[in-house]
Amino acid sequence: MQTIVVKFGGSSLADAAQIRKAADIIKKDPARRFAVASAPGKRSKEDIKVTDMLYRCEAAAAAGRDFEPELQAVRERFQSIIDDLGVSYPLEAELDVIRKHLKTAPDKEYMASRGEYLNSGILAAYLGFAFVDPAEVIRFHENGQYDAETTHFLLSNRLNGLENAVVAGFYGAEENGRVRTFSRGGSDLTGSIVAEAVRADLYENWTDVSGMMSADPRVVDSPRVIDFISYQELRELSYMGATVLHEEAVFPVRRAGIAINIRNTNAPEDPGTMIVPSLPRGRRPRKVTGVAGRTGFSSIQIEKSLMNGEVGFAFRLLSILNAHGIPFEHCPTGIDTMSVFLRTEYLNGCREEVLREIRDELKPDMLAVEDELALLAIVGQGMAYSKGTAARVFTALAEAGVNIRMLDQGSSEMNIIVGVEESDFEDAVRAIYRAVM
Repeated sequence: MQTIVVKFGGSSLADAAQIRKAADIIKKDPARRFAVASAPGKRSKEDIKVTDMLYRCEAAAAAGRDFEPELQAVRERFQSIIDDLGVSYPLEAELDVIRKHLKTAPDKEYMASRGEYLNSGILAAYLGFAFVDPAEVIRFHENGQYDAETTHFLLSNRLNGLENAVVAGFYGAEENGRVRTFSRGGSDLTGSIVAEAVRADLYENWTDVSGMMSADPRVVDSPRVIDFISYQELRELSYMGATVLHEEAVFPVRRAGIAINIRNTNAPEDPGTMIVPSLPRGRRPRKVTGVAGRTGFSSIQIEKSLMNGEVGFAFRLLSILNAHGIPFEHCPTGIDTMSVFLRTEYLNGCREEVLREIRDELKPDMLAVEDELALLAIVGQGMAYSKGTAARVFTALAEAGVNIRMLDQGSSEMNIIVGVEESDFEDAVRAIYRAVM
């Protein structure tokens, strides 16, 4: 029999009605043996996520304030779910454990994890599945880095002995038991880790959209849903702002050759988006699969005569950034010019020091920083086999009155990166979408 791992996001488990939908989806196919659950998300635009409620508890406790009102709000949220579902769950006992933690040594990561812990226990009780606490089977190193090898060993041994289970998403623990969390959206990564551990045939990621869009629907009206997308294309689009899936979630399943299916809990009949190692046989790759972008970039611009003959110039520049822990995005160069694009946030607090070190080390003729830039990615495997995509991009931007500040194409020819001013960002996305999709 096939094995499918399902992950449900916060909007899919926000209240009892949504949990019933998720449970119906799981029960509809016996192959859906393992579920990964998020903390309850918002029930409306004005609502608050349970994770944020738990952060408030920790903040109050850490500041020496009374945290009971905040914890009571958490209790009421979960008690309403338990009462509506009619399940037996020891909520008061679990809250006593949390209360003791807050009184003795409040920890932000521990508190953030409790939403997943409690919601997963409730879902397991409702389904009649075993509950698996990831603090016992998902391991982190002391420095907070995820330990893939130990996790795979522990998780495989635990799950391979179970017919069905619910695993809480988003967190794990160090060997000493200290709870550690992934970055926001990390339940996607938990689902991917579980799928690899049980050698799943498919990983279904259930959310509140019917698949991955070919552009941000907040910018482009009614962008089409992508039916198939490769891991590589997804990585490019996710990094540049397409946030339907945590950008690190592809790695565990990619190693195992497992496809991911993005589905909509509120429209389970929709096929969604298949994220695959390679396209199905006989299916040709699209020229362009999607367009995505991000704001918040800066460019360090350098000019120096005879730069091209100065051995190690780029190495010394990047070494300065490395010494300050600053990663860079792109580094377009000319004979006597070089620009380094990076996230503006990395310059916060060290901008003048970085510029001073560049002046002292490289002696540039001109050194400047330009802020408020955006980067856009046009991604598609088929671009490597077709002509004219770049020309259409340039023409579309020119006709929209958008000035190109940077242009780069990866060696795989799968993506074109364009830098523009932030003020032109949305116009640029719309113009490119109309031209290439």
